[in-house]
Amino acid sequence: MLCGLVAFCLPVLTGRDRALAAESYAIAMHGAPALPATFTHMPYANPDAPKGGRLVQGILGTFDSLNPLIVRGLAVQQMRGFVVESLMERGNDEPFTLYGLLARTVETDDARSYVTFRLDPRARFSDGQPVTADDVLFSWALLRDKGRPNHRQYYSKVAKAEALDPLTVRFDFGGVGDRELPLILGLMPVLPRRAVDPATFEETSMTTPIGSGPYRVTHVNPGVSVTLTRNPDYWGRDLPVNRGLWNFNEIRLDFYREANGYFEAFKRGLYDFRVESEPLRWHDGYAFPAVRSGEVIRDTIKTGMPQPSEFLVFNTRRPVFSDIRVRQALTLLFDFEWINRNYFFGLYGRSASFFAGSELSAYGRPTDEQELAFLKPFAARIPPNILDGSYRLPVTDGSGRDRANLRAALNLLSQAGYELDGAVLRQRDSKTPLTFEILVTTRDQERIALAFSRDLKRAGIVATVRAVDAVQFDQRRLGFDFDMIQNRWDQSLSPGNEQFFYWGREAADSPGTRNYMGAKDPAIDAMIADMLAARDRGVFVSAVRALDRVLMSGFYAIPVFNVREQWIARWNRIERPQATALTGYLPETWWYRPPQSK
Repeated sequence: MLCGLVAFCLPVLTGRDRALAAESYAIAMHGAPALPATFTHMPYANPDAPKGGRLVQGILGTFDSLNPLIVRGLAVQQMRGFVVESLMERGNDEPFTLYGLLARTVETDDARSYVTFRLDPRARFSDGQPVTADDVLFSWALLRDKGRPNHRQYYSKVAKAEALDPLTVRFDFGGVGDRELPLILGLMPVLPRRAVDPATFEETSMTTPIGSGPYRVTHVNPGVSVTLTRNPDYWGRDLPVNRGLWNFNEIRLDFYREANGYFEAFKRGLYDFRVESEPLRWHDGYAFPAVRSGEVIRDTIKTGMPQPSEFLVFNTRRPVFSDIRVRQALTLLFDFEWINRNYFFGLYGRSASFFAGSELSAYGRPTDEQELAFLKPFAARIPPNILDGSYRLPVTDGSGRDRANLRAALNLLSQAGYELDGAVLRQRDSKTPLTFEILVTTRDQERIALAFSRDLKRAGIVATVRAVDAVQFDQRRLGFDFDMIQNRWDQSLSPGNEQFFYWGREAADSPGTRNYMGAKDPAIDAMIADMLAARDRGVFVSAVRALDRVLMSGFYAIPVFNVREQWIARWNRIERPQATALTGYLPETWWYRPPQSK
């Protein structure tokens, strides 16, 4: 009986209940799905892509777990999608639309007070057993109680859940007013109840997971590599969402502990593609013979998404960063112009927005009437220049010794209770010097931190730079054990519940979340709630911009740069469709090109 698993059981839907909504093949956050019910494949996939060959993907880092659904350990993230599927699949050409995968249909009402999923009767796990409503309910309860903080947060909003029949599940939300929840549930990974022990689920494990996805784990070399083999009996290979995807017979994930060795391995052809993140390397590091001969292809892709943005993050849990005037002063002392010219060939832009380069960004835009309505209870705390859109990040003369910004920063620091004592900036009362540590893990992060440290020294501030490996960096970041780190939050065109995970008050005290700065502002939570309640795309955009203004007003992080393009290098044995998704590159749409006979 399922009632022991869920909060409590619901009655079977009556005919009147079902009349309130119709089953659908897809669901969009706002508006209607872009593709009709008769679509045959995703527009960014090649339905005629050949099957076969092997893709070797290089990954910088290591792993000690095959379970990406828990906090502990460093997991192989590719288990999601490749091995473990969700009820529905994203349409990567739309802000936030889901199409049927394990769930053949979805049903909700206008208020989105519930959602019902009807499973595809063909759906099977890799061991041949059917995917049932019982597995869905088990997965929901397991992740709600023992999963990652974001899953616990999302799934705990479900007030009631029940299997209406062996293939149908309904979730009720109890009037929480979160219109994204039907889609959040649609993205829930589904695990087989019979193969998962809840008592040990939260422990790191190299146990091969059983999923319903297109691949199975066939070999694991702990910390070094994982091999995935395409399941010839994959139940969903002919679904429209999958046509032209999952084309390689084998995918091997090779892990590298050191960045330079990682790149050298690519040059030798030891893995098939890399996403380049260093402008210096992209600018002059790809002059090796395979590039000149055309064996290695470089793709520059412009996406329709908010530009990935790097920030130097203040951990406001630390007393040294508790005063906003200190954070404002340090923002003034960061010399982007010098760093961009000397390190990055001017390839980067810079914005204070957390949704840079998109319609969701509030940077440089005045508030509209809807934004003002959202912000009214908190408007007195938001600087007028952020409200009217005139705020701009400080610009230096690019010399590395900008005097005007230095004077302005010292004035703010004086207001915060600091004064220069010779060459050292100290608190007036305690005489404690202003000093902190910048934790880094890559060469680029270290160069930026060292340049920033040099600029801070001119103000009497001592910032030490500590370089650690990727494993230690992740452990310290997840545990909020740092003063300052460089971080990036990837955003979509339909931000939702994950924003609580990034900036919400509850997340600030929950290790494993991404509220690295420790923000605890009721205005942030209020703007996220307004965003989730929006029914119209225009109202939604205004709510996100209002959130953006609140985040900018807190000076929680120093904007470092915005990445305007995706830089992908691949060996020409790997081919990709001509069409690119709104979200950018998608390796699951690529295929293997056999060597040409001579």
